[in-house]
Amino acid sequence: MNKKFWKSGDPFVWLTGVALMFSLLMIAGLLYLIAAKGLGFFWPADIAEIKLKDGNMMLGEITGHERIRGMGALDKDEVAIFRTQLKIGNRDLYGLDFKWVDDDQIVTTTYPKFAVVLERREWGNMFGFIKEVSGSGTIICTGNEECWPVLAGLIPQYTRIADEIKSIEKGAIGGINMKIEDLRLDIKGLRSEGASQEKISKVEAEIKEQESLYKEQEEKLSSLYQDFNKEKFVMTSIDGREKEMPVGAVVKAYRPNAMNWLQKIGLYASNVWAFVSEDPREANTEGGVFPAIFGTILMVFLMSIVVLPFGVLAALYLREYAKQGVLVRIVRICVNNLAGVPSIVFGVFAVGFFIYGLGSTMDGIFFKEALPNPTFGTGGILWASLTLALLTVPVVIVATEEGLAAVPKEIRDGSLALGATKFETTWKIVIPSAMPAILTGLILAIARATGEVAPLMITGVVKLAPQLPIDGYFPYMHLERKFMHLGFHIYDVGFQSPNVEAAKPMVFTTALLLILIVVALNMTAIIVRNRLRKKYTTSAV
Repeated sequence: MNKKFWKSGDPFVWLTGVALMFSLLMIAGLLYLIAAKGLGFFWPADIAEIKLKDGNMMLGEITGHERIRGMGALDKDEVAIFRTQLKIGNRDLYGLDFKWVDDDQIVTTTYPKFAVVLERREWGNMFGFIKEVSGSGTIICTGNEECWPVLAGLIPQYTRIADEIKSIEKGAIGGINMKIEDLRLDIKGLRSEGASQEKISKVEAEIKEQESLYKEQEEKLSSLYQDFNKEKFVMTSIDGREKEMPVGAVVKAYRPNAMNWLQKIGLYASNVWAFVSEDPREANTEGGVFPAIFGTILMVFLMSIVVLPFGVLAALYLREYAKQGVLVRIVRICVNNLAGVPSIVFGVFAVGFFIYGLGSTMDGIFFKEALPNPTFGTGGILWASLTLALLTVPVVIVATEEGLAAVPKEIRDGSLALGATKFETTWKIVIPSAMPAILTGLILAIARATGEVAPLMITGVVKLAPQLPIDGYFPYMHLERKFMHLGFHIYDVGFQSPNVEAAKPMVFTTALLLILIVVALNMTAIIVRNRLRKKYTTSAV
């Protein structure tokens, strides 16, 4: 009976089921941990006022509570001691954002209804009470309650001014600087070619015209900066310290203890939108991650454009045209081995071949005027995308070959018997039938490429990119530019940030966002694959 039980295979069925269950539980646990740590970052938590035994007062957001051990770690009668972590903000006053307090030192914990939270462009959050608001040397109001509606009404006005300043700096002035630099390179090229002074003078006149436009924008920018610092206010911390700052320094102000659930949900949604649509601040520990989202998606898109045709063509040759033998088997072994090569090796190869080889050659042929400053002879999103295409092409080749092998031989023979050529059979019959497998390879390639960081660190990714690879200036797509990436952003914030405690929530939030992007990209490809699978039911994949 016992032997029959083992020979029946039921134990192995149970074993595989249990393994699947544990795998799903681990994945669910990981996603829950990331989501719980990340999504709570945007919630406007209440602000606590803590009074200590020594008479000191603290105001901030309670962010942690844990048990600590006393001096006698091995004593069984040891009394448990707990401590509370408080985000006190006011980094410019205290020099730190977070502080631990032993629970036995706390006398009272209250939640003042009208405590104000300021999200600032620099120095992080500030917790306290408004003392006064002034403008042009005149005090507009005094007291927390009287000044709150005044400050809340001024912040949107200064936000619009800040947006206009950013538009001029990155838009108008940035575009003028690009045009002036291009014109200067044109003059350098004309002189090297021995062009007439008349042609050079025309370009110089264009430069003067652009410089006059630059001065106009500079004057407008100077006027905006004066308006930006026009009205100021004074904040008072819980321990009586005062801080004066311009209203323009504040991104957002709110009083969480006085907000109801509906208002908090609205602010939560606003914070989430700001995270995915704004640029980072404070060494990437605050603000948004839009440049990293844009760079990640654009890099994956460029990688897919390259890896799909090359991987499919290589697989077609190996399966449909190459004479099967020892050489083809060796090539297949090499392709399979390439899939297991560490990604940093591909990065080192890309630096030597793409950047120092192709990039420097392109600079010498097409961008001689810009030398010795490299254009393509340095890291950029093009070389990073090609590196990941090289990294993932073995996956596409293997998946495509399996799909081609699954197409029934009878279909090929029937097509050839009806008078179709080898190319027509391959193009109109074989490839469409193998398309689900091809897209499966692309899905795997996208999943791996999106999370890769090591090769990107030496082929073009940076901590903060001043300009996006795509903008409104010719040639509109600037593939030579460096870019930001969500994976590198996680590494930078998690391991290179000077403010570790403030960076923790950003790490989990960015990781969750990266997972969602990978899922979205994969789901798009899966939907397309499933539709093709229904269309070509003859495919065995």
